[in-house]
Amino acid sequence: MGINVSRTADLGSNEWLQRFVGRHHIAHDDEAFWNGLLNYNIVLPENSQDQLNLDSRLETLCQSFIGNNLKTGNFGSLVTVFLEKTSELLSLSDQESNMHVWQTFNALFIIRSLVKYINETGSEFQLLQHFEALPSAELVQAAVELQQQTPAESATIAIEATEQAATAAAAAASAPVFVDGAKFETFIDALVNLIVVIPVKEFTYHLHLEAVNMLITLLSVHLFAQQPTEKSIVFRTVFKCQHANVLMSALLHFVARMVEVPHTMFGSSSAGSFVFGIAESLLSIFTFRKQQDVLKASNAVGGELSQQFRTHYPLANQSLLLILILTNHCTAQENAYRASLFGCADSKDSPKQGTVSFQIDFSAVYETLCRIVTIDQATLLLYLLLHRNERFYRFVMQQQDLEQLVIPILQTLYNAPDSNSHHIYMSLIVLLILSEDEGFNKNVHTIMLKNITWYTERTISEISLGGILILIVIRTIQYNMLKMRDKYLHTNCLAALANMSGHFRALHPYVAQRLVSLFETLARKHTRLDAQLKEPADSAVFVNVATTAEDMLQDLSVLEEVLRMVLEILNSCLTNQLVYCPNLVYTLLYKRSVFEGFRSHHAFQDVVQNIDMVVGFFSSRLQRVQEQRGELGVNEVLEVISKGASQWSSDRLRKFPDLKFKYVEEDAPEEFFIPYVWTLVCKYGCVHFSSESIKSVTTDIAC
Repeated sequence: MGINVSRTADLGSNEWLQRFVGRHHIAHDDEAFWNGLLNYNIVLPENSQDQLNLDSRLETLCQSFIGNNLKTGNFGSLVTVFLEKTSELLSLSDQESNMHVWQTFNALFIIRSLVKYINETGSEFQLLQHFEALPSAELVQAAVELQQQTPAESATIAIEATEQAATAAAAAASAPVFVDGAKFETFIDALVNLIVVIPVKEFTYHLHLEAVNMLITLLSVHLFAQQPTEKSIVFRTVFKCQHANVLMSALLHFVARMVEVPHTMFGSSSAGSFVFGIAESLLSIFTFRKQQDVLKASNAVGGELSQQFRTHYPLANQSLLLILILTNHCTAQENAYRASLFGCADSKDSPKQGTVSFQIDFSAVYETLCRIVTIDQATLLLYLLLHRNERFYRFVMQQQDLEQLVIPILQTLYNAPDSNSHHIYMSLIVLLILSEDEGFNKNVHTIMLKNITWYTERTISEISLGGILILIVIRTIQYNMLKMRDKYLHTNCLAALANMSGHFRALHPYVAQRLVSLFETLARKHTRLDAQLKEPADSAVFVNVATTAEDMLQDLSVLEEVLRMVLEILNSCLTNQLVYCPNLVYTLLYKRSVFEGFRSHHAFQDVVQNIDMVVGFFSSRLQRVQEQRGELGVNEVLEVISKGASQWSSDRLRKFPDLKFKYVEEDAPEEFFIPYVWTLVCKYGCVHFSSESIKSVTTDIAC
């Protein structure tokens, strides 16, 4: 019933493929040929090396295809076969569908392989030419005659047909192939219908996956073309699709449901089936080891989790990547896919008609994102939903288990040396967006965590979610100071802390120490840099010859902005939450000397006066108690602070505006997001492209 194609098979000698890429036309209704061609099983590429091996074995066939198809139109015949089989699928029962689904999948895989080859070696216009190419009248007549012969006569006719094909091909070589895009549009519509109409079952899983991969492969023309996507016919066709809402709904449902890949393909067992019955020694990529739960964040984060997600949940992985492609391209104009994602609503709500693109169970989306948010593409989807979908943002803010979402994000930041800069940046922006909500800033201090084993700087038996969040953001600031030196990263870190500062409560002693130590570290750096600038120009004691005075002045200016922000964060906490933060007051008393050099500095003196006033108030109370009792222990000092806090009035402090920062997307965001998205497609996707041909990915992650 079929042939098996191993990773070492000689595809160039396959008679069906040779005929398909050859010089004579094959009609779409030549059932004998198409049944022969489409009854195969192939061990599909699992990685870039597998893809390279397959590409090398297909090279000669693909070259023949390019040389002949514009005259034979065989690619168009294959597309027609695919369109017919797709339209028939809905009318078949599950039992009848198995063979049909298998052949539809195989047809789509051949189409995708050829589209990928044309994208990597040709142009978009050539791709569309091959879609629309029609055979000459002579080739059509030869194909009809060949199709009508008995098997005994067909060999003789085939020779004659080949000779006629050569003559007709020579005559047609100079005739241009006109591209009206009609068949290509029909093909796109069929892919969308396949994805959204046919239900995902065990025996259709791989067909859905191949359809999603086909769309990604078509859109990958962006990687290999020099022209902007606004001028791309492929992009224009995909983006004018009338079914954006149902396609986006289907893709997001694939992500949310996170169905594991079936252990068999098309619902068939591995013994005696029509799919695997020929070569028992060959294994398919679609046979996977059974996993109880392959995505436990405690056991796998970052790259390891990405690999597991791609291997065990390829439909969810590819659907997620396709969502990112569709929503991040064409942002300067009307993008129906982007509007659809941002306009979706919870299926448990009853929103007003006309205001919702589609409905989906937000709980399922939220739970899935919690499981996979440590991978880049999931963080990016979470960002889009939180930033642009107000309904989803409100839904997340109402969740009682926010630690399930926040802790994996904190782990990404904690493992910053193992993460790429884009992922760190997006994780911080997500935290900043979350911190814009006052309810979130209050709730994180009521959620208590125990035994945070992944935080190894210090053993902490119990801490609030807000406390560990503060620790990780401070650690990120310090990491950035040493390694990345990114001003925008500093800004986002401090903005998140500033938004939270007016709601700091019950800070762990270590958290209070780290807050003040952050200022102390920055203060030392400020003093050192200021001293270098005051040194004589010919002095080599402090000045690094590679650093100009102008660079040092700029560094000093940025450092003063950061110092000012840290002081305002401390002041905000003391103004609004002093009574609930005795450990912070204790640390300020203990470290009061770190503020001495800034009391008279014009950039800091107004904020430092407030801190001095608090320190002075509690210092005098401690002094009176010490005069009565003698030396005080830590607990006794905290007791004095707590009693004093009840008598303290923040009216004594100078008033400053509330610290409220809101994330605003920069102009031309596509300059950041589009290269980032395609890098993720290349690195974490199931479709492997030729890195030598790629022209458009320019992020810092290699494909």
